This record gives sequence, C-alpha cells and structure tokens, in this order.
Amino acid sequence: MVESFFKRPPRSLPPELEDERQRIVEVARRHGLDFFETVFEMCDYDEINMLAAYGGFPTRYPHWRWGMEYLSMQKGYEYGLQKIYEMVINTNPSYAYLLDNNMFVDQKLVMAHVFGHVDFFKNNAWFGPTNRKMLDAMANHAARVRRIIDSVGETETEAFLDTCLACDNLVDPYLHHIRRSRKPGDEQESGGIHKLPAKSYMDSYINPPGYLEDQAKKAAEVALAAQRFPEDPVRDVLGFVLEHGRLSRWQRDILEIVRDEAYYFAPQAQTKVANEGWASFWHTKLMTTELLTDSEVIDYCDHHSGTVAMRPGQFNPYKIGIEIWRDIERRWNRGQFGKDWIDCEDYRAKLEWDTGAMLGKQKIFEVRRTHNDVTLIDEFFTEDLCRRVGLFTYEYDRKSGEFLIESRDFDEIKKKLLFMLSNHGTPRVYVTDANHANRGELELTHEHEGTDIQLEWATHALGSLSRLWGRPVHLVTKVEGKQALLHHDGQEFRYDGPKITGKR
Repeated sequence: MVESFFKRPPRSLPPELEDERQRIVEVARRHGLDFFETVFEMCDYDEINMLAAYGGFPTRYPHWRWGMEYLSMQKGYEYGLQKIYEMVINTNPSYAYLLDNNMFVDQKLVMAHVFGHVDFFKNNAWFGPTNRKMLDAMANHAARVRRIIDSVGETETEAFLDTCLACDNLVDPYLHHIRRSRKPGDEQESGGIHKLPAKSYMDSYINPPGYLEDQAKKAAEVALAAQRFPEDPVRDVLGFVLEHGRLSRWQRDILEIVRDEAYYFAPQAQTKVANEGWASFWHTKLMTTELLTDSEVIDYCDHHSGTVAMRPGQFNPYKIGIEIWRDIERRWNRGQFGKDWIDCEDYRAKLEWDTGAMLGKQKIFEVRRTHNDVTLIDEFFTEDLCRRVGLFTYEYDRKSGEFLIESRDFDEIKKKLLFMLSNHGTPRVYVTDANHANRGELELTHEHEGTDIQLEWATHALGSLSRLWGRPVHLVTKVEGKQALLHHDGQEFRYDGPKITGKR
C-alpha cells in the first residue's frame, strides 16, 4: 500500500532554502500578495508521486485507483515524460511539497509559484466555500472507510466505492454560489391568485375578469408542477441521491465522502487557467525583479519557458493564464479600457493609447478576487491577445484521417474556449423526476449544448447511478438532433433513439 511507505518524519527545508523562503515571503508580501501560512516539506520523487496520486494529501481512504495513479506517475518520471516540481494544497495553513533533487533556482521559482497559488486560494471567491481543514477531513474519511471495511468487508466496500466514483462528477459546481430552488413562501408557491392592489371601487377595473382568469390558470400550473418531485430540476445529482436514495447507513456514509471531496476539488477545475496563470505571473515578476542572481538567469529562463510552452494543437493553462494576467496589467496601466477606448475606431491610435493610468496592479487583484476561468476569458480574452498567442480551432477530418485547422476566427476560438472550460467535458445533467412513470424510477435530463452525449460514458454512469438509486434510471437527451432516451436498470443498458450514423 502506498500510504504505508509514506510513514516517515517530515523533512523541513535545509537552512539555505529556509533563508530563501523567508526572503521570498517578504518580497511577495511587499508586492501585495496575501496568503495563508505555508509549510514546505522536502520529498524524493517516489514520495512526491505518492502524494500526487493522493491528490496532494498524505492520507486518503483505501482504494485501488491510488496505486494505479502512482504507478502511472512513476513510469512517467522514469521514462522522462513528466516531472512534478511542486504540489500545494488548499488548506489553512497550506502545505507544499518540493522535490529534493531540484536545482536551487528551481526551488526558488517553485516557492514563489506556491505563494501565488496560496494567495489565490485565500482570496478568490470560488475557493471561499471550500473546507480549509481538508487535511483533517481526508484523514477522517480514511478512518470512516476503514471502519466500514471492518464491518462489511473489503470487497463489498471497494465495489460500492467504484460505483460512487463512476459518477462523482454529477455534482453542481455552482451549488454554493447560485440558489436554484425556490424557498417556501415565495409568491409562485403560494398557490393563490395574484391581484394588483386597488381600492374596492376600482377593483373591477384594475383586476378585470380576464386578468383574474389568467392568474387562476398560472396558479393551477404552479400547483400541478408542485405535484412533480422535484419541483425544479436539480443539478446536484449525487446530493439528491444521497438525500432520497435507497441506501444503507454505510453506503450513505461513503457516498457523502465521495461527494464532499468532489466539491472540495471543484473550484480547482473551475479556475485552472486563472490559478496557474496567476501563480506563473507572480513567480515571473518576483524572480525577474528581485530574486534571481546573475548566475541563475539562464537556468531560470530555460525552465520557465518549458512551463509556458504551447505546441500547435495543445492548450496550456499556464501559457494562456499568464498572458491574460499580463494583458490586463498592461491595458489598465495604459488606460486601455472604458467607453473612449471601446469607441475608438482608429487601430493605430488604440495601439499607441497610453493615458498613464497605472491601474494595472489594482485591476489584477480586483479580478483575482472574483473571476473563474469562464468569466476571465469571457471578459478579458481579447482579439489582439488571441492573435499574439496564435490560437486556432481544429477538427478531425474523416476523409484524410487527420486533424485540420478549422478556423482562425476570433469569435469561433473564444466560443470553443468557453465551451471547453464551462463544464470541463462533463454534460450538464439534472434530476427532473424522481417518480418516473409512477414507479419510483429516476429521470435525468441532459441539457444539450450542441454536442451529443458519449454513450460509453452514459452506460457506465447510468449503471452506477441505478445501483445507487436502487431502481432503473432514465436519461432524456438528443442524438443526431433528435430526442433519445437512455435506460439502465443496474444490469442492462438500453437505447431508444435515432440510428447513430457517425463514429462516437
């Protein structure tokens, strides 16, 4: 077991790195970064691969996938395909791990990068609801799962964990930020006829019979909708199953653990570009302005350029993120914003525009507090920046069997970027009926956004969800532009829809 190998006293930083850490803390705070206390620990490549397999935590519940991820990372390191320079986790205090065979300049770069991450964790609104004591929570989850294994057996526990993990992405990433359901007492739920306020002698004019009939119809529709359960579509599918599913106590306990951890990691997926870009922006600024010595410049440039390199056909969040933050700082320093800037139609004038506003630093900290990847790119990814980065869209051509450039049009590029980042490849699926066909079966509805659902994904996810719900599960979606129904009863998958002509 991976965890049994990682039982050794913590290794703190050597004296020369501790002195450098204190210096970096002082420089970072002077530049305005605000971060939790950060504890660094040295690891060899085996240990850092183990931590990476556990998602950065030294303890997780026992499951075979941790070992598989560790072996994958170990092979990648041995064959020179990947190397983990650092890891940092979103807790208070934060914990970061350094690879002990890194060059000294790399350790400085990594520590500056880590403080950028921790500043983002602490101050970004999307991380606000996360559990800052997740290190203790992970250890508690591990203890709870081990108690369940002792009670019901390892085979049955692991099989149920597999079932939960197969659909752990069916959560609502905006659960803590958007109120999707109505509260009791809302006007629409009152069931009464809404009349406009009027004096008695004016009532027949202010509220004529036709208006009252329309209001009565609306009240009847609301009452009919109230008979449906749930009344409003529920995007947090795992939460709905946890609350209403036919689960034993130990099964409910495991599903709750999987769901809690899914919500903890959700903001990291929502802010990958913004977070990595922010950390890269600050390690670059700190290193190039105050931390580098003359002898370290070449090595720093070599390693930094490798981090932000982006080959054709590749999307590198480090590269896109750092370019967006740099562009925001440059534009607000030069006053390239506001009505006058937007309305200016002279390209040369806009190119040379400089009011000396010097608001760049203030603006990037303001944006860092409120934005995620989607809002950052939607608001600040400009056509000029797109050209400088050299992005384009591409598609697979069945005739040639190759991927070909589809478009260099900025609107198309931005649209695909936003679509790619909006839900990270996970279909938007809602619980729409918990009593499908009056049989207690679960009906889900896929919010089709132009891309058909992958039937292989649907087979595994619906099968797992059916086993969690205890009865058959149905998914309403579209395939090839026509309505389709997918069914799974826990044993067999069934597809009712148009014939699939393309390769899926």
